[in-house]
Amino acid sequence: MTVVLLITPLLLPFAVPPLARRALEGARPVVALWTLTVCALVLAGACAASLGALVLTGLLRVPAFAALGELVHPLRAPSDLVVAPAAALATGALTVGAVTLGRSAVRQLRAFRLARRQAGRRPAAGDLCVVDSPHPDAYALPGRPHRIVVTTGMLRSLGPREREALFAHERAHNAGGHHYFLAAAELAAHCHPALRPVREAIRLAAERAADEAAATAVGDRRLTAHAIARAALAGHAAHSPRPDFAPAVTTGPVPQRVTALLAPPGRPSRATRRIAVLLAACAVLSGAAASTGVLDFHHEVEVAQGEAAR
Repeated sequence: MTVVLLITPLLLPFAVPPLARRALEGARPVVALWTLTVCALVLAGACAASLGALVLTGLLRVPAFAALGELVHPLRAPSDLVVAPAAALATGALTVGAVTLGRSAVRQLRAFRLARRQAGRRPAAGDLCVVDSPHPDAYALPGRPHRIVVTTGMLRSLGPREREALFAHERAHNAGGHHYFLAAAELAAHCHPALRPVREAIRLAAERAADEAAATAVGDRRLTAHAIARAALAGHAAHSPRPDFAPAVTTGPVPQRVTALLAPPGRPSRATRRIAVLLAACAVLSGAAASTGVLDFHHEVEVAQGEAAR
């Protein structure tokens, strides 16, 4: 029973990507951003806990490791045909996830330091830092203090009112702390392969939230849509030194974002609410299964240590 409970959180994330892709349809972007991020983190945490428990279940069946764990006898399990392969696969999955996460963290940290160093060389006007570069680019750079980095190439590509919309968009990213959501999405994506499409949905939700905030700030949805389209068209081929958790106006499926801005804001539909409920259900079931499985595993360890009755 314990193994079944621990395997359940590894299967539930596969049901989430199609739901995540539809989560923004009719929902407020900020609500979708929070819903998707919390769901992804719960699923990732449940997955990591289950993998760890499966690894320990396999190890503590070996007498040498059982002795290290001060067990009176090796951990008992119903069948080696299930436990041994599950533990081996869990070990491989945890190893791959840890290695890829470590590499990503090092790469992102280097990119962040490079972007901060580049921004620090230029005088800032408030939170705005202009970098002399022919490549059009603009992004919100987290840190202390927050910065809006924009290149001279991007400034030349936009008119005065479009620049205002661009700055409002990037300021909305910093004000909303969207880099935290993007970092959480990156972390979750390394815990389970099915959460990688969810990472893209979270990035889109962050951009949509900034789009709506910019439209409110400048008071013109059509102008904001036009500014985003022109900025994306100008900067689509530009190489940027920014880390992935530094949101930029050119991120995500721009045509979908522009279409949403040109349409009047609507109220959440019944289908959108159902999707939110399904996402919450997946997260709750995954967390409950992982918690119950880990508690059952802990009880089995106490039995093997002679501290509890079966």
